[in-house]
Amino acid sequence: MPRWALIVPLLAMVLLGAALLWPGSTALLVLSAAALIGAVQAAVYHAEVVAHRLGEPFGTLVLALAVTVIEVALIVSVMLTGGPDKATLPRDTIYSAIMIICNGVVGLCLLVGGLRHHEQSYRIEGATSGLAALVALSTLSLVLPSFTTSSPGGSYTVSQLAFAAVASLVLWAVYVFVQTVRHRDYFLPADHASDEELHAAPPSDVLAWASFGLLLVALVAVVGLAKVLSPSIEAAVAA
Repeated sequence: MPRWALIVPLLAMVLLGAALLWPGSTALLVLSAAALIGAVQAAVYHAEVVAHRLGEPFGTLVLALAVTVIEVALIVSVMLTGGPDKATLPRDTIYSAIMIICNGVVGLCLLVGGLRHHEQSYRIEGATSGLAALVALSTLSLVLPSFTTSSPGGSYTVSQLAFAAVASLVLWAVYVFVQTVRHRDYFLPADHASDEELHAAPPSDVLAWASFGLLLVALVAVVGLAKVLSPSIEAAVAA
């Protein structure tokens, strides 16, 4: 394990405690911002280690859950600080994330992969399943509220929101079932899935459990530091 991956989560927790004890210190806020960035990087690193130990496609779920915890923590922290004016922040953030991933990240992966490997192999079944779930979930959360007439301002009523939440949960559960049980082969490498020359050796059990513990520490630090920094972030955005 790299030293930074061990030190950064622990240092982030120390800075979180210091920021809670001395909330008005500018120096601590600057250090906490740096620690937040480092804790996010450390969380993704340790999630990758655990994911590699579990193997595909279960490892992908670990990465997805870790990134989701980070994003939700940041969104909720800013919402709690900003009050009712930030009610639309989750919608705007999710829309931005979808656009950045589907256009920027995927496009960059295709470009860099083409430059490096010239020709690449993909499992179209897995990509189609993922996009189908994404389109349905995006429509439920981003599109349909603009067409409902029961409540003003492009929002859901309580009953409509409950339906959208239950439907989203069912869609996600079905997708996970397809990914991990029913059609697991759709989400494995298209060629040479067992070739050790193409994949690094999985980490040991001890290293995987250590990364799991440090992943939890890093996620707690991210949530706490996001809460501490959210007033400063809000003030900077307003300025």
